[in-house]
Amino acid sequence: MSKDHSEKPRNVDYFQVPKPLWKRIKKLFPQKAKKKGRGRPRADNRAVVNGIWYVLWTGCQWKAVHKDWFGVSSSVIHERFQTWQQNGIFARMMKIMVKFYNKRRKVKWKWQAIDSKSVPAPLGGSQTGRNPTDRGKQGAKLHLLVDQRGMPLAVHITGANRHDKWSAEDLIISIVVKRPKEKNSTCVRTKAMIMTMSIS
Repeated sequence: MSKDHSEKPRNVDYFQVPKPLWKRIKKLFPQKAKKKGRGRPRADNRAVVNGIWYVLWTGCQWKAVHKDWFGVSSSVIHERFQTWQQNGIFARMMKIMVKFYNKRRKVKWKWQAIDSKSVPAPLGGSQTGRNPTDRGKQGAKLHLLVDQRGMPLAVHITGANRHDKWSAEDLIISIVVKRPKEKNSTCVRTKAMIMTMSIS
């Protein structure tokens, strides 16, 4: 196995978003309003983002996050996560993070891979569909395109009944980093379409 394939994050701080990355994404979040009257002050955005960062890194349940870790309760972290998701903040953050990754480590363009995961969506919504692998229950499908190291370059959400091959073009178009031109190389779009069409 080559070095690129076996690389693992080093010295990852699961409790705090790296400072260079935070400087780039902090403007995406609502500014803290000045406190008026009584009541608790609004939870700090940085603390909430750190809590979300921890959940995404570890895969733990929201309620498993202790308040003394970030100074914010798990319910506030989850509520803020849902609100920011609905406002499209994470979609904009994804673009910034891909550019940040390309600047720091450079995207590995030799090959990319596309995969998907079906998840339950009992509350329904515009991006759901009947999941053929879950007795026709409402579900969504997360489509992901990664580079040679496994770094996500694009994410696309559809109903669980949508075949992977129909999302390949959406994923490729969504990549915010420009692919460098290479001589005698096969078009990435063709590669991705062939890969997804082979998925049953």
